[in-house]
Amino acid sequence: MLLSLKKSYSESKCFCPGVWSCLSMVKLLYQGHGSLRFTLCDGRVLYVDPFAGEGYDKPADVVLVTHGHYDHNKLELITQKVGCKVVTNKEALAGGRHNVFSFDGIEVEATEASNLLHNSKSCVGFIVTLDGVKIYCSGDTSKTVQMQEFVKKELDYALFCGDGVFNMGLKEAAECARLVGAKHNILIHVKPHALFDLSKAQKWDAPNKLIIQPGEEREL
Repeated sequence: MLLSLKKSYSESKCFCPGVWSCLSMVKLLYQGHGSLRFTLCDGRVLYVDPFAGEGYDKPADVVLVTHGHYDHNKLELITQKVGCKVVTNKEALAGGRHNVFSFDGIEVEATEASNLLHNSKSCVGFIVTLDGVKIYCSGDTSKTVQMQEFVKKELDYALFCGDGVFNMGLKEAAECARLVGAKHNILIHVKPHALFDLSKAQKWDAPNKLIIQPGEEREL
């Protein structure tokens, strides 16, 4: 089932630490390929895998990097605020485990990510909790054993890669969406050397599918 959402500019209230109400909910800007920008209710900004597209004008409070490939870690695109927290795969896997981080209400949990071209010892995904919204960012991966545990987390959104060249293809990504059980599923990293491929996203047979194209920003 495809859920079509239009960008909303209406005011809505949300709870932020130390703030009774805000003008908007957490927002996701899909920049293209595997690059994401989240803006929290209180204005803080979190980037995941900076590389593609536009929308790097907001200084970062937190930056997450799933692995060291050039198309996921172009940190020079981002202006980091004083005290900005950068979590790469190295910090995420320090001590030989998948680590958990907390940054003043921003919760980050590293997760398994692996396939033939991405080693589990140097690649991760992330589950982030922003203003109470739980979001899974798969990173570059195929189906992992850990994914079957995610249904217990009652995720609100899950973003899956699905290019079928360097990572799992559309069929396996749809299987992962069913396994993870998020309320909404979004396909990213869908075509090598391209920001996006709408035709592939439209063919993706995942439940509760959302299609977000590069440059679109949505309230979550």
